[in-house]
Amino acid sequence: QVQLVESGGGLVQPGGSLRLSCAVSGSSLNIYHMGWYRQAPGKQRDLVAGVTRVGSTNYADSVKGRFTISRDNAKNTLYLQMNSLEPEDTAVYYCNRVGIPWYWGQGTQVTVSS
Repeated sequence: QVQLVESGGGLVQPGGSLRLSCAVSGSSLNIYHMGWYRQAPGKQRDLVAGVTRVGSTNYADSVKGRFTISRDNAKNTLYLQMNSLEPEDTAVYYCNRVGIPWYWGQGTQVTVSS
């Protein structure tokens, strides 16, 4: 019954910024370890950033220092602030529960190109 709707992706130049949003319905996201994942063409889906129930965050080495994960419990929305974007960040970005994922949403496309 949980639904995940990602938004905020788009085309951005290298060095630019984007903020992704993930609207969660059917559950309260603050009681789960939540994360952002990404999948580039021909590659597997990998965890990029996570935030635990108590607010601790973790990041993949490739995005550490550039991306920030956060959540708004009142709005039941997960965010990913992406700064200093690189072409290698180009991928479809998804949100989901970490560990035991729900069914995946459609994701949002992020393209970093000049």
